[in-house]
Amino acid sequence: MPRYMLDTNMCIYLMKNQPEEVARRFAQCYVGDVVMSAITFAELEYGVAMSADTERERANLASLVEDIQVVSFDAAASVAYGPIRMATRDSKKDHLDKLIAAHAASLNITIVTNNEKDFAKYPGVVIENWLTPSA
Repeated sequence: MPRYMLDTNMCIYLMKNQPEEVARRFAQCYVGDVVMSAITFAELEYGVAMSADTERERANLASLVEDIQVVSFDAAASVAYGPIRMATRDSKKDHLDKLIAAHAASLNITIVTNNEKDFAKYPGVVIENWLTPSA
């Protein structure tokens, strides 16, 4: 069972091999402990498409998904999305973050993000920031 789901910003940090703190925390995990949502994967694919160096970024993403399993957004994640969307219905932004939060909540795992402020709004979601020394 996975323990962590990486938010898009943490995946980007790993793809760029910076900062060192994130790579160090990832290296401390066992294979299968860390996953990414299919929603995050879609965001990363968009980033590759928008990149000035698509070939390099495609290789970086391929390398990342060799180490981090992409987990499908399923019916359980859809069920978890309802309460998260309802609790933040006044916020018209961050729709993809809400989906990622619901996905992590459905798996009962921790989201690793540098976007703590926004993810803290989502009920039932546990977050860590691997860029902070206390993580």
